[in-house]
Amino acid sequence: MTYFTKYLVFVLVLLIFPLHILAQTIPLGSSLIANDETTPWLSQSGDFAFGFKKIQSQNQFLLCIYYAKIKDATIVWYANGGNLMPRGSIAELNPQKGLILRDPKGKMIIWSTGRIGSNVAFAVMNDTGNFVLVGVDSSVLWESFRYPTDTLMPTQILEINNKLVARKSESFFVPGRFYLRMLSDRNLVLVTQSKLTNFDYDAEYYNSHTSDSGDEANSGYQLVFDEFGSVYILKRNNQRLVLTPPNVPSISENYHRLSLDFDGVLTHYYHPKSTGDQKWSTLWSLPDNICLAILEDVGSGVCGFNNVCNLGGNQRPYCECPKGYSLIDPNNKYGSCKPKFVPSCDEFGQGNPEELYDFDVVTDVDWPLSDFERIYPSAEEECKKACLEDCFCAVTIYRSNSCWKKKLPLSNGRVDTSLNVKAFLKIRKV
Repeated sequence: MTYFTKYLVFVLVLLIFPLHILAQTIPLGSSLIANDETTPWLSQSGDFAFGFKKIQSQNQFLLCIYYAKIKDATIVWYANGGNLMPRGSIAELNPQKGLILRDPKGKMIIWSTGRIGSNVAFAVMNDTGNFVLVGVDSSVLWESFRYPTDTLMPTQILEINNKLVARKSESFFVPGRFYLRMLSDRNLVLVTQSKLTNFDYDAEYYNSHTSDSGDEANSGYQLVFDEFGSVYILKRNNQRLVLTPPNVPSISENYHRLSLDFDGVLTHYYHPKSTGDQKWSTLWSLPDNICLAILEDVGSGVCGFNNVCNLGGNQRPYCECPKGYSLIDPNNKYGSCKPKFVPSCDEFGQGNPEELYDFDVVTDVDWPLSDFERIYPSAEEECKKACLEDCFCAVTIYRSNSCWKKKLPLSNGRVDTSLNVKAFLKIRKV
C-alpha cells in the first residue's frame, strides 16, 4: 500500500468513525501471546479487554473479550468454540485472514475470523464490548457482535437464525446443551439440544409466540438489547414485546449483560461501575422455574440422569443425587448420578425381595416420562409391593390412588410441591 493510499484510508476513516474509536485502533501485525505478561487490547474507556485469559490451569488460556475493571473479569465472548489454548499460543491481526489464532510454534492456524472479503486495515476494541475488523474501504468486515457466544451486550441484536449457546459449565466454555434461538418462524425460543450435530432440538422450554402467520408485519424478527438496557423482541411493524421490567438501573452507572448461563437460565445482569467488592445482580430471568419448564422425551432434563433438580435463589437450579446414588463425576454436580446398586433379576433367586431390598421415601419428587407401568387403582402399600417384586423397578411414585413404576436411567428429575407425591426409591439392604 502506497503512502498516498494509506493517507486516503486514514482520512476516510476519520470521516466515518468517531475519534474516540480511532484512538484505540489496533494496527496490522499486532499480536497477543498466551502468557502472564501480554497486555490485552483495551477499549477507549478501559471497560473491555480483548486477550488471553487464564482459565484454572496455569497453562491453559481462552482468547476472549472480558470486563477489565471488575474483580471477576467476567467473560462476554470467546473464540475457537470455547476451546482452551496452551501457553505460548499466538493471536495476530492479518490483512488477508483477519484475526488468526496459532499454536505456540506459530505454524498451525487453530481458528480465524474466516473469509472476510477484503483486506483488513485495522481492528478496534469498542466501548460497547464489540471487537471489530475494519477494511481498507472503512467497511466493517467482521465483528464479534455478529457471532455471539453465550452473551448479548447493550446495542447488540440477535437476528433470525442466530443463537446464544450456553457453555458446558461455569469454567468449561465449549458448547453445552442449552440454546437461545431466534427462529425463522419468528419465535424466540429457549431449547435443549443434547448433540451439537442434531438437526432438531430435544425440548423447548420458552417460546415468545411472536409468529403471526396471517400478518408477517406482526411477527418478531430481532431480539434487541438497546443502548438503554432494555431487552425486547422487535416486530416488523415496530411493535415490541418487552422482556425487561420497568426501572432499569442506569446504564451509565452500571454494566449490563444478557447471558444464557450454563444451567440454561437466560439472565439479565447488572453490575455497578464503581470500584469496590461489587457483584452481578439479577434484573430478570427466564424461565421462572427451569426445573419444571423442561420435560424431555429424549435426554436427562435440567440435571443429569437419576439426578433431581430443585430451585434455589434467583431462580437458579441446583441438582442433588437421591439417597443410594452418587455423582459419576464428583466435580459436576449437574451431571448424572449412578446407583450404588442396579436392580437385577438374578438376585431374586437369592431370597425374598423383602429380605434384599428396602425403600427410601421422599416427598414432592418425580421423574416424569421414566414410567414403564401404571397401576390404577392402587393403595400405597400395594404400590411399594409391586415395585419390590418387580426386578426392573427402581423407583415407584404414588399419588391419588395411582402407582407408577419407573426404570433406570431416571430422567427429568425435579422437585414439584404441587404434585403431592411420594417417591419410593428401592435400595439394597446392607
